Amino acid sequence: MIIKRKPKIGILGIMQKLYDKTYPNIVETQSNYVKEVINELKDVADFKFIKPARERKDLEEIIEDYNNDKELDGIIMMMLTYSPGQRIIPALKRNNLPIMLANVQPLPSVTQEWNMEHLTYNQGIHGAQDNMNAIVRLGINCPVVTGNWKEEEFKNFVKDWALAAQATKALKRTRIAVVGRMPGMGDITFDSSALLKKLGVEVVDESMGKVYSYLEKVTKEEIEKVKAENAKNFEIDPNIKEDQYNFAAKFQVAIEKFLKDGEYDGYSIYFDSVKDDGRFDQLPLMAASNLMAKGYGYGAEGDALAATAVILGHILGENGHFTEMYAMDFERDSVFMSHMGEGNWKVARKDKPIKLIDRFLGIGDLNNPPTIVFNVQPGEGTIVSLAPISNGNFRLVVSKGEVLDSEDYPNVEMPYFHFKPDNGVRKSMTEWLKNGGTHHQCFNIGDVTRRWELFAEMVGIEYVRV
Repeated sequence: MIIKRKPKIGILGIMQKLYDKTYPNIVETQSNYVKEVINELKDVADFKFIKPARERKDLEEIIEDYNNDKELDGIIMMMLTYSPGQRIIPALKRNNLPIMLANVQPLPSVTQEWNMEHLTYNQGIHGAQDNMNAIVRLGINCPVVTGNWKEEEFKNFVKDWALAAQATKALKRTRIAVVGRMPGMGDITFDSSALLKKLGVEVVDESMGKVYSYLEKVTKEEIEKVKAENAKNFEIDPNIKEDQYNFAAKFQVAIEKFLKDGEYDGYSIYFDSVKDDGRFDQLPLMAASNLMAKGYGYGAEGDALAATAVILGHILGENGHFTEMYAMDFERDSVFMSHMGEGNWKVARKDKPIKLIDRFLGIGDLNNPPTIVFNVQPGEGTIVSLAPISNGNFRLVVSKGEVLDSEDYPNVEMPYFHFKPDNGVRKSMTEWLKNGGTHHQCFNIGDVTRRWELFAEMVGIEYVRV
């Protein structure tokens, strides 16, 4: 399960001893400058700053310290004066954390009052050029942002990069449980060892028998606790039969305990695996929606890649939501998005109630599964597919657009929304298909495309925006 927290970033302030004799207070002054930048960014991330790195030994010690700090997600480099680029090479060759360069300086503009002291304290640009040349030649991915450190544009870039760094690190500890896969479904099929190697995600095949072992131990108190939470969050359909509601709550508790004990961050259960087992009354649709809202990744029909994408969506955006493209609407220039009945209700529109309904579902040939139904909050949105491509590689196919303020669809008994791509439905869907975008996706409220792009660069997979 993904627990939201601010990223934690190490600051590597780089300078050299050359200027100590001329400017005895330069170390203290530039250290205070770093602390001012950190204070300006305090809402974006938590930071760790040890001291300025003034020689090769400092660079190696600080980077080693940051790599040994299990809480750190990445390193931001700041040039505090010029420093020769070759000094940083040995340290970076042993670094395993994402890095970026903040190409900033203490003062935003050159005035007539400036003297050699001002020029010395603000000369980071040519040190940045030397060090970045070394980094480029090492083949290390290092995003750069240039700007005034007090401006929102700079803060927003740091936030996007820090979240991408956090997501990169989180995936290295991620485990996905898969219980069955839909036979013949091509775009959920991939080399799991390649996913482990590329992103660090471990996919484990599990059984319904193991889930059932947890179902047997669920208490009445645990069932009532789920129902009490639902009463706070949803408008409950009075037509839901008590025994079916109790089983849905019981199934949710069992799955969550199964995930916790297995240290899983996400899961996928194929509906025929539930039916064929013979011991389950209904499909766990309510569980999928509530567990996504708690921070678990989810993919339907055995789709571990979609579950991985939703986990990333929890980190890169506010809440990852599992969905798929159902139909195109050429009058609205949109795609109608929905799925069988699973969705993260934290992306629901705020002016209408979220409903928990009694719902007939022919798929699975089981009893009616209580289903959470809502329309998504209108406004900007981002849809992402983590697509398997040839030779064990992966591609992020991303579309930004608008969630339309559409009417209710009373006969659509699933989470739904209209998504209008910025590039138009014709061009966007054509490019989606040509790039192998999958039929299961993660949705985020807002424009989080840069975070997805930075993540793709960090882990070394393709990024395509359509």
